Amino acid sequence: MNDNEHGMKRFTGVFTPIATPFRSDDTVDEQGLCANVARWMRTPLTGLVVLGSNGEAPQLDDDEADRVVAIVRSGMPAERPMIVGTGRESTKATIAATRRAAALGADAALVRTPSFFKSQMTTDVFVRHYFEVADASPVPLLLYNVTMYTGVNLLPDAVATLATHPNIVGMKESGSDLPQMADDIARTPDEFTVLAGSAATLFPALALGCDGAILALAALAPDACVQMVALVRERRVEEARALQSRLMPLGRAIGAQYGVPGLKAAMDLLGYAGGPPRPPLRPVAPQTIELLRSRLTALGLLEQMVGT
Repeated sequence: MNDNEHGMKRFTGVFTPIATPFRSDDTVDEQGLCANVARWMRTPLTGLVVLGSNGEAPQLDDDEADRVVAIVRSGMPAERPMIVGTGRESTKATIAATRRAAALGADAALVRTPSFFKSQMTTDVFVRHYFEVADASPVPLLLYNVTMYTGVNLLPDAVATLATHPNIVGMKESGSDLPQMADDIARTPDEFTVLAGSAATLFPALALGCDGAILALAALAPDACVQMVALVRERRVEEARALQSRLMPLGRAIGAQYGVPGLKAAMDLLGYAGGPPRPPLRPVAPQTIELLRSRLTALGLLEQMVGT
């Protein structure tokens, strides 16, 4: 965790939402998970997000989820922050999951918006939900707006209100709505951390004032993602724009195009334990694997692996 010049901002930097590797029998590949964490700990990533969307969190039973959290924490030094996704559809279940994550060593909880009863998910409902979770949580909360999966949107009115709670310290905004992101930044205190969640708009999001990012792309290209944040902070705009262009094809492939199955296939190509996604998700087709191979090669990532 990092403090900014105000001495209060936390969870700035670059995190990756790690995949949960499964074996062919659909059990968690614990050995592979340990190896992945050890490898990520040798990169400049700030920390890891466990049980995010890319961790297939909705597909895991609670006992599996808790085991994954415990394994990841055991492989991370205490000073490297671990953020755990704890969002559930009910406030009660979210509180319970958040308390379990805290007991297992989470430094913060990333809480997605409930979304099943979409038409009922108003700003007032979201505010009440998050306030109750924050009141009960032993660790700080990060709001998680991921409209592409949930179909609901946590609007700046809600974010501005929620940022007044002392235990709500930031948010991950996974959308590409830059005006909304700008509103989130403008209407929250300086110490409130806003993290970009979309590789497609990473450069402009950082230029708007995001404090870092939580990116699936950072699992595969951690050095480049960390470099992007540094370039923007140093106002090296042309270099940052060029890096964004280079990263886009891979970022798009493991994001909107092929999602978790694409990320896992790319991880396998790089020697991580990716494994199959959990049904109903299905592995990508062979031709997609070749496309991913070409995009990893274009970034020099496969060559780096050979050299390690």
